[in-house]
Amino acid sequence: MDPISDTRRWIEKAVIGLNLCPFAKAVVARGQVRIVLSGARDEAALLAQLGEELLHLRDTPAEVVDTTLVVHPHVLQDFLDYNDFLDSAEGLVEELGLEGVLQVASFHPRYRFAGSGADDIANYTNRSPWPTLHLLREDSVSRAVAAFPDPDAIVGRNIEALRELGHEGWRALFDGDGTESPP
Repeated sequence: MDPISDTRRWIEKAVIGLNLCPFAKAVVARGQVRIVLSGARDEAALLAQLGEELLHLRDTPAEVVDTTLVVHPHVLQDFLDYNDFLDSAEGLVEELGLEGVLQVASFHPRYRFAGSGADDIANYTNRSPWPTLHLLREDSVSRAVAAFPDPDAIVGRNIEALRELGHEGWRALFDGDGTESPP
């Protein structure tokens, strides 16, 4: 079990490899992605660490760290609990005065869009090997979206690509590297 290696592999093979996020390749290539392994064992400790990471990202030049992934393997394994926690995360962004500056995106091994079946391949657009909070700079997101011809089409394109790939194709992405595929 190596959550950081698993996360890097997922970024390489799924996020970049399948182009699920057309903006990821550049920041990864420039070494501007910070991946933090959280040792938090409860929501309060995770929220405290999230606050530290939000402030770290705010105070670090984008040329050094443009985005941060907080991988937290010991807390919020249940997706509904994780989803509820996102309200606290958003509240913390507001409390720190970072609305419009930073945002929190979410990835989870059991991610499930409202109204979808548990095993709907569309859910895999947001499925990561471990529960992960993705901290993004609003201005970086705005620049990336402005440079993309049709940013609203990304979600639909990703769902279509995963439906074409299917569950077998998803698993095959990770075959041969000595580890299991993310859920």
